[in-house]
Amino acid sequence: MIRLVKPYISFEDVEDNIREIFASGIHTKGVYSKLLPQKISEYTGAKHAFLTTSATTALSMCLRLVGVAKGQEVFISDFSFPASANVAEDLGAISILTDVSLDTYNMLPDNLQSTITRNTKAVIFVDALGNPSGLHEIAAICREHNIPLIEDAACSFGSSINGQKVGSIADLTCFSMHPRKLLTTGEGGAITTNNDEYAEALKIKLNHGANDEGSFVDYGFNYRMPEIACAMGCFQIDHIDEVVKERRLQYEMYCEHLVPLGFKPQIEEGGAYANRQSVVLSVPQGVSRNALIAALKERQIESTLGTYCLSATPYQRDQYDEIQPNAYWLEQNTITLPCYRGLPLEKVCQAIEDALVSL
Repeated sequence: MIRLVKPYISFEDVEDNIREIFASGIHTKGVYSKLLPQKISEYTGAKHAFLTTSATTALSMCLRLVGVAKGQEVFISDFSFPASANVAEDLGAISILTDVSLDTYNMLPDNLQSTITRNTKAVIFVDALGNPSGLHEIAAICREHNIPLIEDAACSFGSSINGQKVGSIADLTCFSMHPRKLLTTGEGGAITTNNDEYAEALKIKLNHGANDEGSFVDYGFNYRMPEIACAMGCFQIDHIDEVVKERRLQYEMYCEHLVPLGFKPQIEEGGAYANRQSVVLSVPQGVSRNALIAALKERQIESTLGTYCLSATPYQRDQYDEIQPNAYWLEQNTITLPCYRGLPLEKVCQAIEDALVSL
């Protein structure tokens, strides 16, 4: 089976670091736990970086930080993994699932601008599949209305806009280090910000509510990453630009093969440089995406849907009963294809062509 993804790290890459950790007996709050946020800060250009257990806990922390409370509105890109909305629902907030562009897959600025109310407390902009297109336009709207912008950058470590790295643009940016990400620690996440007040609050909130003197001045949480995971992250950051270039090249090769067959790629706009964390395209008109996934599985090639229309999930549909049309179309018509170092791409593309003939 040709898998969907393989990590860009091996045991040999961090074997010496892991032996060093075991020899020290320090498995948390050690050297690498301090080094990884420093490396994230330096790479993204953000003044501050903090580690969390996942992008989900990062997003949850950020909503709490900006004071989202029960009954308040949080605008969220509708084409994403359910975690983007789950964090708002957990606080009793109202999820305003905002439709997306059929080209970039990202939140439509006009939809946001026309529906913001005095009850809107935050905006979660999702870099769909690693593509930050449109982030500056959404940021301008948030500044106009004095609403905090939280970027769900779970997929986009290594992406940028006009040379400025994701992580240094939004008020708060949340990253994931899940196994499908280009930078993976098994599980893990991070928050970056240029806002000193947010940074001071995060320092306390992420330390059980304790300040630098060890006094518990607030309630807080333990979202720490273990030392071994941090060592994995430190190694990969030094190679992330090389990985991004490889994946962008593979994405371009996919497009060369598949666009003539009727596939349509996700578009980058406004100087966006996507890390291509996932190779996602819409299938040719008249082709059943689900049937294509099944046909590829028969040919020993793993694939899956692009991602989810949140407003069409049973929970959100029951809560709000307002399915967003573009996001729903993308859920039904996009496919994620394998992408990793050493992928037999020609073989995959030939299998796709053969599968189309059989449908």
